[in-house]
Amino acid sequence: MTHKILTYANLHIALPDVYEQMGYHDATPDEATVSETKAVADSISEWLRPQFAYTVVSRLPESFSLGNIISRQLAGSEAYTLFIATAGTEYEQYMKRLKEQGDMVKVFIADALGSVIAERCADAMEESLQQSIDKLGWKHTNRFSPGYCGWNVSEQQLLFPMFGRETCGVVLTESSLMVPIKSVSGIIGLGKGVSRRDYTCGLCDYAHCYKRKR
Repeated sequence: MTHKILTYANLHIALPDVYEQMGYHDATPDEATVSETKAVADSISEWLRPQFAYTVVSRLPESFSLGNIISRQLAGSEAYTLFIATAGTEYEQYMKRLKEQGDMVKVFIADALGSVIAERCADAMEESLQQSIDKLGWKHTNRFSPGYCGWNVSEQQLLFPMFGRETCGVVLTESSLMVPIKSVSGIIGLGKGVSRRDYTCGLCDYAHCYKRKR
């Protein structure tokens, strides 16, 4: 099991990343939104502690039902990485305070920023993973999460026990949602014969997939 705690600076987040998550894409927000976004980012940079954990297994439990899309992407894997990445419980508490204060502009910005934080934390996990498998001459696939590409979100209940107690403070609700909500979990295939590819959105009908924003 590999577990790392990061800082905001480790994530290398640029404000345009947040604007894109907010729905601006190639456009630039108005000056007030830019100023408010910068203020939110600056305010969390001192205390944010995102973290990730991953473990490598040689085989997947037979109880997993990944679906055809993910199974095809993982074909040829010699091992698998199971991972969790999260913006952290502190960030969850921060968002809760903003909601209680009724500052909906900051809530909107913090929600978008939190999604970027979780994804960048997962990116950092992939970088750490690649460093660990370089010596084997292995590559890795894209990462895939329960709730996407035909993998039922209920299988979080099968995934999480495989981490033991090292879940980065992330817990599951009865409906298999993660808390903190700004968290990512899933699977990555490893081996000499696999590769990272463009996400095959044409094969998936989930309209709200975050990968469609890229």
